[in-house]
Amino acid sequence: NSALDAAVPAGEPPAALHDAMRYALLAGGKRVRPALCLAACVVSGGREAWAMAPAAAVEMVHTMSLVHDDLPCMDDDDLRRGKATCHVVYGEPIAVLAGDALLALAFEHMASVDSYPPDVDPAKHAARVVRSIGELARCIGSEGLVAGQVVDLEMTGSTETVPLDRLEYIHLHKTAALLEASVVIGAIIGGGSEEQIERLRKYARSIGLLFQVVDDILDVTKSSEELGKTAGKDLASDKTTYPKLLGLEKSREFAEKLLSDAKEQLADFDKEKAAPLLYLANYIAYRQN
Repeated sequence: NSALDAAVPAGEPPAALHDAMRYALLAGGKRVRPALCLAACVVSGGREAWAMAPAAAVEMVHTMSLVHDDLPCMDDDDLRRGKATCHVVYGEPIAVLAGDALLALAFEHMASVDSYPPDVDPAKHAARVVRSIGELARCIGSEGLVAGQVVDLEMTGSTETVPLDRLEYIHLHKTAALLEASVVIGAIIGGGSEEQIERLRKYARSIGLLFQVVDDILDVTKSSEELGKTAGKDLASDKTTYPKLLGLEKSREFAEKLLSDAKEQLADFDKEKAAPLLYLANYIAYRQN
């Protein structure tokens, strides 16, 4: 939270833009993606401080996606993290531009030499940062997060039955892709081997899909007050969800399988260093909001 606070200008012109960026970014939230990035760096042999800038960057990207997702032309929501959404407070034009600016700032922050501590490996660090930037860009672009959002919009309110593989495509891209990037970037910055990076990628895909399955379950079992966002939104907008396709019990069984698959990928890592990733997988599976 301190790193995010320090990264976005406060009180500098244009004030409305920076205020909106800070409002969205510092409004709370679970910080799952940056926590995953930091934990993946440590389990791969690095120090937490090495991954602080990338961790802040993935949270900026995530916040951008929420700001844009809440817009009237997308999911049209007025509650996020227990507060009025960015466009409700600052208006749609500023909200769009605040999201754009957060996306740009994320890459600037990752690319800046001053964002990293002096003890990174001088011979390997630059290449790791470049690879990480490429990973983030791929996971949020037309083959990642944006692709998932487009197909989600196309399917919302559709009269055709959405098959399970199409639903999985949506969530692997819209939700899991950025979680995957968070973990993989941490592993790259931490100096993980190719085998370690791929194991962590598989772990991330499992928890990414798990995150969305749990989200779908919570949407039909919790109140808006408990969630900090509008409950029952998926049902009201006739979105295809796991409970809608599988039923609640089968959705819960699927979530347990995904959790088991994620834990399996951590088996060969140092148990003490892998403990935060194990904890985060359990947290995603059993969270209540």
